[in-house]
Amino acid sequence: MTACAIETAAADGAVTSTDGTDGSDGARTTSDAEVPRGAAAPAITITADGTYGARLAGRGDALFPERWTLDGLEPYAVPLPLDQPEERDAQVLPLSDGRVLISRRVAERHTFSLLYPTGPATGELPLGAVPTEELTLLPPSPDGVLAYALVPNAHSTGIWLVAGGARGPERVAEVAGHCSGGAWLDRAGRLLALDRRRPDGGPVKTVVVDLARGGEVTPLLQITDESDDRLLLADADSGLLLIRSNAPGPGQDRLGWGVLGSARPVRFPRSLRLPDALVTPFAVQPGQVLMPESCAVALRIDGAAGSWVGLWRPSARRMIQLAPPEGWLAGAGTWNRDGVLQLPYATEPVPCGVIRTEVPEALGASAETFGHMAATEPAQAEAAGGEPCEGSEGPVVCRPVPLQQAPLTGRGSRG
Repeated sequence: MTACAIETAAADGAVTSTDGTDGSDGARTTSDAEVPRGAAAPAITITADGTYGARLAGRGDALFPERWTLDGLEPYAVPLPLDQPEERDAQVLPLSDGRVLISRRVAERHTFSLLYPTGPATGELPLGAVPTEELTLLPPSPDGVLAYALVPNAHSTGIWLVAGGARGPERVAEVAGHCSGGAWLDRAGRLLALDRRRPDGGPVKTVVVDLARGGEVTPLLQITDESDDRLLLADADSGLLLIRSNAPGPGQDRLGWGVLGSARPVRFPRSLRLPDALVTPFAVQPGQVLMPESCAVALRIDGAAGSWVGLWRPSARRMIQLAPPEGWLAGAGTWNRDGVLQLPYATEPVPCGVIRTEVPEALGASAETFGHMAATEPAQAEAAGGEPCEGSEGPVVCRPVPLQQAPLTGRGSRG
């Protein structure tokens, strides 16, 4: 067990304008950089309730699973090594009971086990295997008990329950086409959003798979007929959706936001566009019931200078950029209901740490008021909520398709 410290973000850790100009727009740029095609997977996976995290730790080929406990006064890490090191393609997922699911590729199948500390040793409970060469664990389920994975087939994608079932790994749904991504839309762990390309090709569209109805598929995003529309993040409390789409124009993948089941258009705010950098949301403030515009969103920004943190909320019309803590496990973090962002990091002197940053209620306040923050642009630079997408022949209504057969449930349940 490793004791770890909690620190508060220092004022001198801010990212300021570094574009070599007068800084009038406040945006951090990475000149001569090439925008990454997609953000890398987070360096640690955290349960939906923020209680536990899991990652592969170690150096070189000496890798082992490590569980982080994040809900106490001080976080701590517990190594879970076995008799031999893990391969780099092993995948780990924390459960809310403190155990860690590990997926290993062995020949032409993936095996699953639950790992847990037993005094000085590591206990292992084998769960079974899935006969496939490729498999991707989905994000932790809202209940923290079940774990799912995507398995690609020739013309379809299987959804497998790989932990928490009564009979070991079992296929619970089959979706036509190639599916990727994965976001939970409810607190019950029933509605799973996936980005799907149909078997016959065409654009990528997000669909909802109802796991309680045998994998019934319902369209979710249909911004234009030709656009690739992907769901990056969803918040069950508020209905806020974070979307990446090229609907605003050919070759222009932009980050936008919408509201689940709403007739309001999807917006693509200018404040979420940074030159030569990729912006990807990774955490939404919980507890903002039916108030999507009030949700604070944490963003991972990847550019030539590395990865850093952005803070944004729809009503503020601006982004705040922060230098991450040294050793930030990039792309990982959680919000609590009080609006405090928690970023995990690991360094030589502090192998398990969390930076806690309090964010002002009004992200639209001036950067001078909060000297450790830098706004990306003046608040008056764009209309409220950003700009709707536009097609080549005029305005296009950009809205999520309301769920007709699978309404959200369990909004008030613990999560």
